[in-house]
Amino acid sequence: MSESDTRELNLEVTGLNCAGCVGRAERALATVDGVTKATVNLANGRAYVSWQGDTDVADLRDALATAGYPAAETTLDVQVSRLSCAGCVGRVERALRAVPGVIAAHVNLAQERAHVVYLAGSLAPDDVLHASEAAGYPAKRLTADIDGAQSRQIEKQGEIRLLGRQVLWAAALTLPVFVIEMGGHMLPWLHHWIVGTIGTGNSQILQFMLTTLVLFGPGLRFYRLGVPALMRAAPDMNGLVAIGTAAAYGFSVVATFAPGLLPVGTANVYYEAAAVIVTLILLGRWLEARAKGRTGAAIRALVGLQPKTALVVVANQTEERLVVDLREGDHVRARPGERIAVDGLVLSGRSYVDEGMITGEPVPNEKRAGDQLNAGTINGAGVLDYRATHVGADTLLAQIIRMVEQAQGAKLPVQALVDRITLWFVPAVIAIAALTVTAWLLFGPAPALPLALVAGVSVLIIACPCAMGLATPTSIMVGIGRAAQMGVLFRKGDALQRLQETSIVALDKTGTLTQGRPTLTVLRCAEGFDRATLLPLLAAAEAQSEHPIARAIVAAAGPDLPAATDVEAIPGFGLRAKVAGRQILIGAARLMQREGIACQPFEAEADDLAATGATTLFAAVNGQLAGLAAVTDPIKPGSRAAVEAMVSRGLKVAMLTGDGPKTARAIADDLGIDIVEANCLPGDKVTALEALQREHGTLAFVGDGINDAPALAAADVGIAIGTGTDVAIETADIVLVSGDLRGVANAITVSRATMRNIRQNLGWAFGYNILLVPVAAGLLVPFGGPLLSPGLAAGAMALSSVFVLSNALRLRRMRSGLDQGDTATNVLAEPTLEEVRP
Repeated sequence: MSESDTRELNLEVTGLNCAGCVGRAERALATVDGVTKATVNLANGRAYVSWQGDTDVADLRDALATAGYPAAETTLDVQVSRLSCAGCVGRVERALRAVPGVIAAHVNLAQERAHVVYLAGSLAPDDVLHASEAAGYPAKRLTADIDGAQSRQIEKQGEIRLLGRQVLWAAALTLPVFVIEMGGHMLPWLHHWIVGTIGTGNSQILQFMLTTLVLFGPGLRFYRLGVPALMRAAPDMNGLVAIGTAAAYGFSVVATFAPGLLPVGTANVYYEAAAVIVTLILLGRWLEARAKGRTGAAIRALVGLQPKTALVVVANQTEERLVVDLREGDHVRARPGERIAVDGLVLSGRSYVDEGMITGEPVPNEKRAGDQLNAGTINGAGVLDYRATHVGADTLLAQIIRMVEQAQGAKLPVQALVDRITLWFVPAVIAIAALTVTAWLLFGPAPALPLALVAGVSVLIIACPCAMGLATPTSIMVGIGRAAQMGVLFRKGDALQRLQETSIVALDKTGTLTQGRPTLTVLRCAEGFDRATLLPLLAAAEAQSEHPIARAIVAAAGPDLPAATDVEAIPGFGLRAKVAGRQILIGAARLMQREGIACQPFEAEADDLAATGATTLFAAVNGQLAGLAAVTDPIKPGSRAAVEAMVSRGLKVAMLTGDGPKTARAIADDLGIDIVEANCLPGDKVTALEALQREHGTLAFVGDGINDAPALAAADVGIAIGTGTDVAIETADIVLVSGDLRGVANAITVSRATMRNIRQNLGWAFGYNILLVPVAAGLLVPFGGPLLSPGLAAGAMALSSVFVLSNALRLRRMRSGLDQGDTATNVLAEPTLEEVRP
């Protein structure tokens, strides 16, 4: 193998601490087949690798990861132009994946963008842009901020207006050609009038002039994009149109100016076919562009939430300032009815704020000093002064937009087969067209040449890879966008497909089914103790814990607490601490049993309290039972409705909790939950989920706490409550912004409706091509059927893409269940045609 076949890569390596790490990383790289040299530099944390053969970059990454020194990865989003069909998508993806250092590249036809994952330091972003341009598809980097989204929308609107003007010009020029040629065939008197006044020769010259203006005016885009693609042996939809219209136009030019070159009786003109094809396909592209614009309506609605300016308070004076110029720490004032400019913390004032545009929850929330505000929400009748805590791309609104865009650009597993087929679709259509022409020339009736031309052009024009490429991404865009409007954020697009396969939903209790704000309702003291003595001791021990039950005990005791030392949390049991020289134990009955402390004096009462749904805790001081505490955590208003709705959909519902069996069973019975896993330690949740998966199949888990992160990661679909911890949210596949459990019902509704919509689109796209390409080839002619005209073929092709887009847009009408009170009937109802009609 020659040196010219050697590939080289320079990448960042993490986890390097010493020379031993360097040696292990180098040996790991050297074991990969084909690697000829591997050098790791500890000082700059980089590895230089050269290799030969078919070794993939992913092999190098996997080798480093296995050795414990993962290669740093980063992502790049780029806007790709000139994408016209699924074949274009495949070619751009191949070009991007061929760039050294690129691990994965996914192109979304509906969004016209590419998401590239590559090894950090292995390439410059411009390398990705150049690779796309070399494949014939210019690209530019995408900015992740709100202003970038707005500028892209302005560009898209400009493209739509340009297409609209081109359609008008093409239609105005095509109409006389169509009337002269087709009108003469349909109306004999019109034909005689044209022959008698204009003359056959002059009418053909007039058609030639008008068609030339159409093809090399508005229709020039098809040649400018299609011909280079054909020259690269990578034909796309533009190439099909270019071949088809050029064939009809070229044949007509010969028939007009050199008819002697053609067999006798075949010198017919087909100018109207070429002109009508361009006009109808331009019309389809315009309708398609407008429909694509509506698929991004959710993103535009989110982008439009942020105001342009804000009122900033400086030295007791106010000044108007652009939102893009705001910085963290700025003192901002929100007047009545204004939108909150950036995320912030209320300094003074009191008002109700409508957060429904972000959370999907229609009821405004009261805000006062110390409360959190989010950009894009609407202030009520009061004045709020707040300190900016997150600005620009760091605001919750900007993060939601970024999250939704990334999820919309995801490729579902169902897309893999579509990609493999569409990659070869256009070359196959060209081959079928050539075979069609050959068959008509050999076996067709006289005059065979024009009939072969009509059939071949019709095959080229009627084939629609656009519909096949748009079938999945448009539904994903609309579905995930509509979910965002409901307060459901799909962080990972493939969760959309996995969720509709779910057969059981497992729910954490505290903070998920309940409000997560428990209250101490009972404190029973053993002999020798009283409330005034015991409660401060327990609260002091719990003061350093973030658990909701600990906060309830601290809140009941008040602010003046003794100091606690040697605090030790015992996961799943409770905690121990030393307070005022006394050894304190507080936790579940199993903690007392483990420590050998008898609980008999309070066991009966604990059982009775547990039967009401209260969480019971035992307390011990210096190894002696000191008391019994009962904490009640109210169930969230929407939990019962959400559980009923999921059960009515045929889903199994399970509850996982660290509470004892009696408490857990009482809450489950109240909510209508059949499956209960009680006494779950943090590590037990994953084990419980695995058992549920084995028994019931695909599982979704809903949680909100740090201790839920392992379970969220282990579930087939992890759903985090948006009001929970950042760790849980980052681990989850789906986030419920409002914290309302009915959002799970909305997520399932969106998932099932979107996947059903995708199946409809794919059925149409493949069925259309399978049925109509043979018809265009003339397969029905021997049986008395019609020979399709190129004009009708162009119309059918244009309508095919529009049909797919229109079907996807029906998803915009899915209804949220968050504004239906506690009524479960509307939460999970399958969206009927009436409900989702655009």
